[in-house]
Amino acid sequence: MPELPEVEVARLALEEHCLGKRIVKCSVDDDPKVIDGVSPSDLQSALVGKTILAALRKGKNLWLRLDSPPFPTFQFGMAGAIYIKGVETAKYKRSVVNTTDEEWASKYSKVYAQLDDGLEVSFTDKRRFAKVRLAHDPEAVPPISELGPDALTEPMKVDEFANALRKKKTLIKALLLDQSFISGIGNWIADEVLYQARIHPMEKASDLSKENCETLLKCIKEIIEKAIAVGADSSQYPDGWIVRYRQQKPGRAFVEDYSFCPGVAEVIKLQ
Repeated sequence: MPELPEVEVARLALEEHCLGKRIVKCSVDDDPKVIDGVSPSDLQSALVGKTILAALRKGKNLWLRLDSPPFPTFQFGMAGAIYIKGVETAKYKRSVVNTTDEEWASKYSKVYAQLDDGLEVSFTDKRRFAKVRLAHDPEAVPPISELGPDALTEPMKVDEFANALRKKKTLIKALLLDQSFISGIGNWIADEVLYQARIHPMEKASDLSKENCETLLKCIKEIIEKAIAVGADSSQYPDGWIVRYRQQKPGRAFVEDYSFCPGVAEVIKLQ
């Protein structure tokens, strides 16, 4: 599932290749499960002729600021992905689709746009849990308005974080997954930061020491920044990260072979 690093890498690609360009052509899939609250024709009309001024993100949500509203927002769900023809973008197992020249922009494309310089962009979702919406002020309406501080761009201070955790009887992993508390962290990041911080996921948030809180914040920052630095390409994550092993032996197989990474059984509890 795409988490903050994967969405941020998509945002950076849009920022690098699409800003200042005008959308001259657009097609939208007739899929009301993904194209949410707006008809395909109205979404097309809202995009064609507009210039892309900025690509923005909070948590796992991305949106484009155009030269006039409304603006398209993208909630990536389980397998949403941005593809730019001829540009290498983040690939994660559940999102990968065939985007060869013959297949472009793939049968899973939900929104396709051609820019005034010929560049082509597609938002795909083969699992159909993503949401594409229009909003005049994306940050003022759900789901973005309901998000907690962004784990990358709005990091809490140690004292603030410790005080917030002290009030929570929730298990620490569940709290990290709560997007209203801190946004952008999903299952793999939560497991990774807890493992690197040597904090058991079943520990109550309120029981963590200030030292634990400081270590946890440090791990969140380091893991997210490293993931972004390598383009959210999990094959380039450090060997000491458990996400590498989980990809090789997911689910029960991982549970049954904790010995691969000493100490992991004491720290990670998979659902």
